[in-house]
Amino acid sequence: VPLQASGGGLVQAGGSLRLSCAASGRTFNRYVMGWFRQAPGKEREFVAYISASGGVTAYADSVKGRFTISRDNAKNTVGLQITSLQLEDTAVYYCAAASMATRSHYDYNYWGQGTLVTVSS
Repeated sequence: VPLQASGGGLVQAGGSLRLSCAASGRTFNRYVMGWFRQAPGKEREFVAYISASGGVTAYADSVKGRFTISRDNAKNTVGLQITSLQLEDTAVYYCAAASMATRSHYDYNYWGQGTLVTVSS
């Protein structure tokens, strides 16, 4: 499942941003979709996932209440609405697809190229 992430940019702390990930092919609705991020010098970390149907979501504690993941299976897209941005949210954000609901990046088989979010003070 080829994935293309977009929507990153430079945002002031407290601001909002929406990331989007577009998938190709006709099997998008079979996959759990996740968002991960990787800050400079740090390991890739789980942000959120959404089940294939969109009925189940999960979030990292650090983003719960500020980030919202959603998907549109008719358009083959998954989004991540980010609000109340904090300096520590600065990272490259990746969308990914997996066959199971999991927080481990090792279980995701397909990855987008990443989109950079930079939060300024």
